[in-house]
Amino acid sequence: MLKKFISFFLLLLFVAAVQAQQLVLPGDNPDPSVVKIGDTYWASATTSNWGPAFPLFRSKDLVTWKQQGAIFNELPQWADYYFWAPEITYDKGRVYVYYTAHKKNGSLCVGVASADRPEGPYRDHGPLICQEAGSIDAFPMRDEKGTLYLIWKEDGNSIGQPTPIWISEMNEERTALIGEKRELFRNTEPWESNLVEGVSIIHHGDYYYAFYAAAGCCGIECTYMSGVARAKTLLGPWEKYNQNPILTSNEKWKCPGHGTPVEKDGKWYFLYHAYDAKSGPYAGRQGLLQEFSFTSDGWLSFIKQPVSAKDHANYSVSDDFRGSGLSDKWQWNVFQKLNYKLIKGNLELSALPAESGAFVGQKTYTADYIAETTVSVAKSAAEAGVAAVGDENNLVRASIYRDTLRLAVIKGGVPVFIQEQTLKTKDKLTLRMQVKNGKDITFLYGVPGKELKVFNQEPVDGSFLPPWDRAVRAALISKGDPEKTAVFERFVLKDLNQ
Repeated sequence: MLKKFISFFLLLLFVAAVQAQQLVLPGDNPDPSVVKIGDTYWASATTSNWGPAFPLFRSKDLVTWKQQGAIFNELPQWADYYFWAPEITYDKGRVYVYYTAHKKNGSLCVGVASADRPEGPYRDHGPLICQEAGSIDAFPMRDEKGTLYLIWKEDGNSIGQPTPIWISEMNEERTALIGEKRELFRNTEPWESNLVEGVSIIHHGDYYYAFYAAAGCCGIECTYMSGVARAKTLLGPWEKYNQNPILTSNEKWKCPGHGTPVEKDGKWYFLYHAYDAKSGPYAGRQGLLQEFSFTSDGWLSFIKQPVSAKDHANYSVSDDFRGSGLSDKWQWNVFQKLNYKLIKGNLELSALPAESGAFVGQKTYTADYIAETTVSVAKSAAEAGVAAVGDENNLVRASIYRDTLRLAVIKGGVPVFIQEQTLKTKDKLTLRMQVKNGKDITFLYGVPGKELKVFNQEPVDGSFLPPWDRAVRAALISKGDPEKTAVFERFVLKDLNQ
């Protein structure tokens, strides 16, 4: 009996020690930011090379979020890719979004857009700062006198240099920085490794508090952690907490960091990202919420509670293409021009001749999932298929063109055709992509409503798919002449265990 009591007591201690990292933005939502406007919270996240750029989410409770469009349906004219770290803010009745993007023929820059309402439309004001090494991860803040400043990171780690966090006064129109920049702090501590980034700041009591991330953000070998620094004035001097890092990996969530603090009902929360330990980079960095409090010695501490059961929930998506346009869940490649029509419950996706074809994708949520579509073979003049897509140069697809079913792996832009089979189907064909462990990919096919047959007995290894800053999408593919289309009747994405 005593042994049972001791075991139970130790279990309670273990559960109580688990940080309550609650999953609130499932799927690939890196670098989330959040702001309260009226009685509603608004959030956004990195999209990198997926369009539209920067999804908009709204919530009343910080936990249940609904997507409502995006900040940029059309990309800013000055930028071409790497749409990162949108910081959504509200000041004097106007919404501002500070974001990172790669300038055409240039470097990474911090830009800004604004809107009268959080749902937009947003007007882009162009880049504010473009350093040679790159300028990223912007955050606005007013000092104790009300003067407006911009804080950002110089991306020195990209060229083997330190990563100073800079601050500069900004005009009220948000069109220019004013005066000389000053350094707040940089990566100096062993745990920070080669960078500090993702700074967000609040003012509470006697101090400004800067949340920041450090070390390696991304991929299977990530080492990301979060720390905090404080100062009595915004310009410093800044003091790093001697108990840093304050947010680290646990058995469920790996490499936590880059988020925004927000207040709700007198309590403080941090919205940030981390990798699910099982799905890792395949499902990407997902949005988590955790409560924190301020300590008697003027620092802060994350509150430790049991892991929420919601972290293990299943997620599913279905689309019968009967709306007036594609749902907010669909994304496309920023290097491709999306061209489609929705006609009588069919998605007619215009093709591209590139090896990847044209594609539209959806975020995945778990390591084990199914993506399924029904192709109208009779109506499709282009090659039509379902695929796991990392980017335009790395994907695995099964596709049907006329009477030929084909399995192809495109790696580094080079296609390798694994197998093909002649089919008698002339009308409709169901294609299913079954993924296990995030990377083991099997395709099945068959007549709608009947049992499906396995196409490739040996799963394709998709471990090469995730780009360093993104996750895998389940996608529909249309390959061929741009004047031709592939026609899809439905799409389903669900947990393999449902």
